[in-house]
Amino acid sequence: MKRGKPERKEEYVYVLDYLPYGYMEDERPIYQRKPLVQTVGETYFTLLELTVKEGKSPSVQDRLYIGSGERDVVERVNRRLRYDELTSGSQLELPHVIGHIVQQNEKKFVDFFNRAEPITTRLHALELLPGVGKKLMWAILEERKKGEFESFQDLSSRVKGLHNPLQLIVKRIIHELQDPRTKYRIFT
Repeated sequence: MKRGKPERKEEYVYVLDYLPYGYMEDERPIYQRKPLVQTVGETYFTLLELTVKEGKSPSVQDRLYIGSGERDVVERVNRRLRYDELTSGSQLELPHVIGHIVQQNEKKFVDFFNRAEPITTRLHALELLPGVGKKLMWAILEERKKGEFESFQDLSSRVKGLHNPLQLIVKRIIHELQDPRTKYRIFT
């Protein structure tokens, strides 16, 4: 049995790019290649490469099941991907798909603003969001004392200077995916 962190597995993923003939760099003849998809996980934002079952052609932003059990579209999960291994199409689609996932799970991400704590004596978890400095962090903390935030709309209307909390979260998730050496991971 492994010790340490429990293995985190995705149940569902969203398609970022569909490659009907695999990668261009693949030197095998086309008839030997398998269709691939590049995806991002719904829960932990894991970037994955999948092989698609014959006759299936998922569209960008389709939600696919990859958990244990019978899969409709996915033949197998090939490997994890790094951000720099994504196709340019996947990189362009990533902010839109992450934005959709965050919007679908709004309560979970609003709870981050409700429950964020200091990481060190000089750094608060809220300051890890791009554009949130000490002044905005204190405004969020003061407003949260009055009552929990209910939605992104509630958050942006109550905290002056916080215009689009959803975009802040999306940018932070992408930053965490782009830089594997990120010291403090909030969402990935």
